[in-house]
Amino acid sequence: MNSDPASADEASDFRMATFRLARRLRSQRAVDSMSDGQFAVLAALSNHGPHTLGELADRERVSAPSMNRTVNFLEESGYLTRTPDVADRRKVNIALTDAGRGVVAETVRRRDSWLEQAFAALSPAQRATLHDAAAIMREVAAR
Repeated sequence: MNSDPASADEASDFRMATFRLARRLRSQRAVDSMSDGQFAVLAALSNHGPHTLGELADRERVSAPSMNRTVNFLEESGYLTRTPDVADRRKVNIALTDAGRGVVAETVRRRDSWLEQAFAALSPAQRATLHDAAAIMREVAAR
């Protein structure tokens, strides 16, 4: 498939801008020492409820041993718990603690606050453009 050079440049420019914005947002976190992968596990549990280790590994697209290391760290830090499944004692459910919910809530608050401040410096037309772009980005990401 041959691509139009102008289209390729636009795609590259958009990719770089998206990564730079994502990097700035990731830097707004409640726990500076927490990795993006560790926070992603807390966010997944916050958004989707308790998971097994295998379900978390699948969701985050990492190996089970890698996820086990992440979960061990987060459990030792007091951000999540492991409890045996009442219906199937071979399964262990992983859930957020109050401290884990607090980290997610504070990180989301910091990220939203940073964006609100950045948006405040923009013109109404620029904010409208970003509003429209967000809908397009969701559409592209869903493909």
